[in-house]
Amino acid sequence: MEPAALPSLPPVLDLAGTAIFALSGALLAARLRQTFVTMAFFALVTGVGGGTVRDLLIGAPVFWVRDPYVAAVCLGVALVAWFTPHRWWEGQLLEWADAAGLAAYAVLGTAKALAFGVAPVPAMMMGVITGCVGGVIRDVLAARPSIIIRPEIYITAAALTSAIVVAGNLADLPRPPVWIVAALAGFALRGLAIARGLALPSYNRDGN
Repeated sequence: MEPAALPSLPPVLDLAGTAIFALSGALLAARLRQTFVTMAFFALVTGVGGGTVRDLLIGAPVFWVRDPYVAAVCLGVALVAWFTPHRWWEGQLLEWADAAGLAAYAVLGTAKALAFGVAPVPAMMMGVITGCVGGVIRDVLAARPSIIIRPEIYITAAALTSAIVVAGNLADLPRPPVWIVAALAGFALRGLAIARGLALPSYNRDGN
């Protein structure tokens, strides 16, 4: 289905979100001491995974297949990670890069779904998928437990971001300020989870 009006997403913002998520994939490969080929692959699938699933679900052309810069950006990010000292990427930088990518991609995914005529609630789900699926693919490839099956707040941050974008759209507010507020809100919530270990309660049928 073609959109009534193409989404006015700034190309630089889209590429920045891709680069941030690609960096989280490349950094994980670096942490695992992988080859450059593996690092580049991790950067690509992490950078484009969520957006690819979103585009397939909403019937849009897959964004990175038609954009000559996306794959190049992912490769460039992998090169940066490969040629920089390992100590630059120690600590929680991987988690913070992932948090920034999560917030940016949740905004982009929701906005694009709305522009393609998707209803508000499914559009929110598209934002969550865009923000989370790339990281899930990355974790599966690395054979490590995915963040989404841990109680630490992650999907909730993407959902908050997506909900703000949808609310702003329903209220007919100017999009750029809404997108900025939504991204900052999602990043802040995910940042609190990283810094303070915030987590949702786990299921406990016995109530203990």
